[in-house]
Amino acid sequence: MNIRSLVLFSHRWTRQVACATLALGMASAWSAGSATSTASANWPTQTVRLVVGFPAGSSPDLTARALAEPLGKALGQNVIVENKVGAGGNIAADFVAKSTDGHTLGLMINGNMTIARILNPKVPYDPLKDLAPISLVGKAPLVLTVPANAPGQTAAEWLSQAQKAGDKLSYASPGVGTVAHLGMELLKTKAGIAPVHVPYPGNPQIITAMIGGQVQLALLPPAMTAAQVRGGKLRAIGTTSTGRSPVAPEVASLSEIGVKNYQLEIWNAVAAPASMPTAVANKLSAVVSDIVRSADMRERLSQQGWQVVGSSPEGLRNRIQADTQALGSIIRSQKIEVN
Repeated sequence: MNIRSLVLFSHRWTRQVACATLALGMASAWSAGSATSTASANWPTQTVRLVVGFPAGSSPDLTARALAEPLGKALGQNVIVENKVGAGGNIAADFVAKSTDGHTLGLMINGNMTIARILNPKVPYDPLKDLAPISLVGKAPLVLTVPANAPGQTAAEWLSQAQKAGDKLSYASPGVGTVAHLGMELLKTKAGIAPVHVPYPGNPQIITAMIGGQVQLALLPPAMTAAQVRGGKLRAIGTTSTGRSPVAPEVASLSEIGVKNYQLEIWNAVAAPASMPTAVANKLSAVVSDIVRSADMRERLSQQGWQVVGSSPEGLRNRIQADTQALGSIIRSQKIEVN
């Protein structure tokens, strides 16, 4: 074989090897894509755990239990609610973030998915890196609530009295770093009031303390205040929404009584470990969104004090980023930390 023939043979051989390599790569990619698609279609293959960081009967627990049965029917597998209580829900969030069975989810509040590590650098998970957003389930404003015998005939009159009282008033929250705590610290700057913070174990204890006169104000979930307001034991001053909220339409917003540029919401959401495949997360998000938007679930969640959302993963991710920035700003400006 002469030199020219040898060169031509070499080029043909090189092209054949390149084509074979390309074909093999395409086949491998197709095989991997097909396997991923199959895994997504077949998920779940075992019982799904929905982990909650608060005790039975709490708001997140009630939402999780309302969601579990229809979610199990839609997925074709049992969904069991598992309570892992402690650290304001962060124990459960850390458990979800580090789960590797592919079938563990969490029903979390916004603090667990946004500011946990800003408040305490020792928190063992990073909400922005270790959790996969699935769907924002429901949202609600908080209600600025005072004892029934608080001074002032109207909400505006009460606010004027509170501005004059300064640090003679005290406010309660379910703990340092909770949204109610951060929201009140923000309200102090927006409304020109200066009540002193008194943390309590939970909202039921706060309500008891307000009725008993131990504290003079608190930001509470609408569902927890409604019965006490109707019974004449507490007064609702205003909601933290920008306008009237559908979960408490009878209560004016704080902006209506003169507190400008103030808006705050609590929310709950379904999350998964960051290791969950995107295709599975998208499938799960669509299922959860459909369930929470159904007429039956809208009614159940409304009774619990939630305005239904049912978002995409991207929608929840955007909310997480916005709240992390807003609440993080309050934490830094007020030098709030949890040890």
